[in-house]
Amino acid sequence: MHLDQTALAEGIEAEFMYRYQSGAPLSARTELGITTTRIAGGVALSMRDDPTDFWSKALGFGFEEPVTAELVDRILDFYRGEGSPGATLQIAPSVLPPDWDDIRTEHQLREGGRIVKLWCPIDDFTPGTTDLRVGPVTSEDAREWASVVLGGFGMPEKGIAEMLTAGVDDPDTRPFAAWDGDRMVAGANLFIHGELGSLNSGSTLPEYRNRGAQSALIAIRAEAAAKAGCRWLVAETGQPATGEVNPSLNNMIRAGLRPLYTRQNWLWRSDAPS
Repeated sequence: MHLDQTALAEGIEAEFMYRYQSGAPLSARTELGITTTRIAGGVALSMRDDPTDFWSKALGFGFEEPVTAELVDRILDFYRGEGSPGATLQIAPSVLPPDWDDIRTEHQLREGGRIVKLWCPIDDFTPGTTDLRVGPVTSEDAREWASVVLGGFGMPEKGIAEMLTAGVDDPDTRPFAAWDGDRMVAGANLFIHGELGSLNSGSTLPEYRNRGAQSALIAIRAEAAAKAGCRWLVAETGQPATGEVNPSLNNMIRAGLRPLYTRQNWLWRSDAPS
């Protein structure tokens, strides 16, 4: 594993998450309590009224400035100032300092799930197939695409769908979908950042899983990334618990992406006992 790959992989994820939330329409930002900021080369994203506990997160740290207790203070002060009930800190393992256990204990950060970061040169990619039709999402399809993506993740639409819909208009975003006839049944996004393409937001409606939709959506996004001049692909997905399987991870590995590292989620709650 090379630190420059880690910096790129963390940086592109931080950027597309920042774009999603900072680009949300005013109505969604007000309804969900969205605020965003950049700190020490990373981003801190607060969704005060997030019904999913997913969107309030801080990531991209440890490359412009080292991770220290003072940096964690600055990050958590942002969330306290926004009245956020909680947040997830996502820091690549290679930039965690030797005294991280002391820092996270001091700030009452507890372990959450783990995220697998994957990477491959675009020439190493192997496309998959499906019997469903796949293609790009137009502005006219954007709201339906947001609904399908959230439905596949089991997330509510209120406010969040408007945020994802607005993200379709970002010039570095390439959303794609899979259709069964006229019905959109799966969605995914490509975010382009320099020579790196991020495969993110992939989900399929439950009744259409196991038909190759995500494998085909990985393939069409890789093709679009290559046409845009990208040299590498990066993605992230949850690490399955022992004895369990994450189909998303298997699809990515089958397509040629390889695990780069596993990143621990660190959970902060405003009501944690002092």
